[in-house]
Amino acid sequence: MTVGDLDLDACSREPIHRPGSIQPHGMLLAFSGSDAGDTLIQASANAAPALSLPLVQALGQPLERALHPRIATAVRSFLAAGPVPSRPVPVAVTELPGAGRHQLLAHAVDDAAGNRVVILELERLDGLETDLLDHVYPRMREALERLDALNAPTDLLSCAAQEVRALTGFDRVLIYRFDADWHGTVVAEDGNGRLPSYMDLRFPASDIPTQARELYRLNRQRLIPDAGYAPVPLVAPPSAAAGTPPLDLSFSVLRSVSPVHVQYMRNMETASSMSVSILLHGALWGLVSCHHHAPKAVSYAVRSACDLIAQILSVRIAAVEDRRDAEHRIALQGIQARLLAAMAQTDPFIAGLTEHPDDLLRFANASGAAVVFERRCTLVGDTPTEEQVRGLVDWLAAQGEPEQFETDSLPALYPPAADFEGKAAGLLAIAVSKLHASYVLWFRPEVVRTVRWGGDPRKPLDRDGRGLSPRASFETWKETVRHRALPWTAAERDTAAALRHAVIGIVLRKAEELAALSRELARSNKELESFSYSVSHDLRAPFRHIVGYAELLQELEADRLSDTGKRYLNVIVDAANSAGTLVDNLLHFSQMGRSELAPVSVDMNALVAEVRETLAPDTAGRSIEWDIAPLPTVRGDPVMMRLVLQNLLSNAIKYSRDREPARIAVGCEDRPTETLFFVRDNGVGFNQAYEKKLFGVFQRLHRNEEFEGIGIGLANVRRAVDRHGGRTWADGRLDKGAIFYFTLPKAGAAKPDLRDFDE
Repeated sequence: MTVGDLDLDACSREPIHRPGSIQPHGMLLAFSGSDAGDTLIQASANAAPALSLPLVQALGQPLERALHPRIATAVRSFLAAGPVPSRPVPVAVTELPGAGRHQLLAHAVDDAAGNRVVILELERLDGLETDLLDHVYPRMREALERLDALNAPTDLLSCAAQEVRALTGFDRVLIYRFDADWHGTVVAEDGNGRLPSYMDLRFPASDIPTQARELYRLNRQRLIPDAGYAPVPLVAPPSAAAGTPPLDLSFSVLRSVSPVHVQYMRNMETASSMSVSILLHGALWGLVSCHHHAPKAVSYAVRSACDLIAQILSVRIAAVEDRRDAEHRIALQGIQARLLAAMAQTDPFIAGLTEHPDDLLRFANASGAAVVFERRCTLVGDTPTEEQVRGLVDWLAAQGEPEQFETDSLPALYPPAADFEGKAAGLLAIAVSKLHASYVLWFRPEVVRTVRWGGDPRKPLDRDGRGLSPRASFETWKETVRHRALPWTAAERDTAAALRHAVIGIVLRKAEELAALSRELARSNKELESFSYSVSHDLRAPFRHIVGYAELLQELEADRLSDTGKRYLNVIVDAANSAGTLVDNLLHFSQMGRSELAPVSVDMNALVAEVRETLAPDTAGRSIEWDIAPLPTVRGDPVMMRLVLQNLLSNAIKYSRDREPARIAVGCEDRPTETLFFVRDNGVGFNQAYEKKLFGVFQRLHRNEEFEGIGIGLANVRRAVDRHGGRTWADGRLDKGAIFYFTLPKAGAAKPDLRDFDE
């Protein structure tokens, strides 16, 4: 493949661990058979110095016949010592006639059929005799002592770069760290000035494709002594099955690299390179990347020393990051404990989160937070508006109500967030109820920052007349990053998840308590209804007897009664009549809870007309302006609907009797999920702060001397509407009138505006 034939899209899918070739600074031999390493099955085309037979004849032969005697003896002893490891290990150093000294390395892999294959690699040591272990060890010991004396991450990284360059002699050594998006940033550098500095520059993820990063994770070392090399193919016997995939060379020290990477090196003006992976907890954290202006070989012993430095560096960095993470988690858990304690002492419990705003914000290192629970929204700190927060919650719920959601670029996922990214470019949200769209949300503002790239990341490819090739420019390119907040840490995400589970537990426990209370209340209500029905029924006759006998006494003994006696007798009659009316109303109230609904089509226009006719005696001689809008036909119990309208219209007539003229309106609003009715008057009104008391039994806002009544009519209204699945409420202002609403058949309607009837 030539450079002009490169296709980077294909490169991203290229099986780079099975290149079918090696680099020419060594030879490769592969053995397989019943005794694991018995028969030569493949060899590199340049392997003749290691063979005792011509390459074509050596293939398929046992190793004693195929290999040079010196190599065969060393390999047989190595195989007899025990199982062959899956990573390359030294076997011997040997001199080959006419080919010089070579380092023998061996490891085992499985072929496509699952058979064990031993791969033997012979790496040239020409000019590297002083780079064997006995020469490298003293320098490596000094490097480890220097690293051991340091604690700050920046000092550790800088020292590691210096020690690797001292061991290898490369012109430039970079330590390159990956971020969450796999962009890499140079965080440490040591060089002699021959190659340009890349310190603090960022390189796009496309420079190292996914499968290359995975190979870096598996095989921590890679060496390319000469970027201008010509790959040496692997040769298999003619009898090999057609279509058999090439050997897996993931752990080979001689593995040929992608032509795209070779061209990338040439574009960087580096003739040789070496890399050593830095792993944290098994994940790829970064690379030690070495470059030289001219071809340069590095011995296996030196590479192993650099690998050891990288591993020590990994352990030290992991210790620092784990300690910081542990300290952060402990601090967050302390805040969480305080928040949960506040919730346990607050009613409603969810308000405990917002009663300690500083803790709520520190919990996620946020500038703002919102608690949306059962459609009640409470804002803390610097946040979007309540309307914007509710829109965001609706969007979260539409995503399938994720248990937890986090992003440092909310506008990219939720375009309306562009209007408030100065307050909420970052979002961390947890769902705290399985019954309602309820969330705790934390916000972070947009942080505008400048990133220095090693070349324009938007142009990772250069297109010429021959096709695609890696980008050729690595000049510093500055980018202003916008629409992003600081990312959420793993500790913040995990602790938020723990808080969610704790709050969910509280919600479920409260729900169980409410369910138990509801069952007990239902039982108590049923008993109370039975009691009130029984008492009301049994009291009706005695009160009628009192009234009847008192009236008879007035007729028969009127002449013999004094004026005082007559007055006393009138008081008895009035009191008995009032008590009888009260008993009748209680009986109606009880019956509404006990009787079955008999829903039919009810013409509300006709029903209002009937009720007005019934109430005509109460309006005689009054100046009343009626405004009755066209009303629909609804489905409901006609007896209960009549009771609702009679009570509401009766109240409107009663409480507007001091107005001249009185204005009473009946209207409705047709909505997709309900029909809303209202009765409006311009009477004395009421204080809105006491609206909740209006619909309670025996609850009155006016003295009996001002307006007669016993305080049970609106309770009957609410019970009748509740039985139909609707709801009731009222709006009022002192001396400005009142509006009473009820809905059929569903709840959730918005309230019409209260109008001033004095206009």
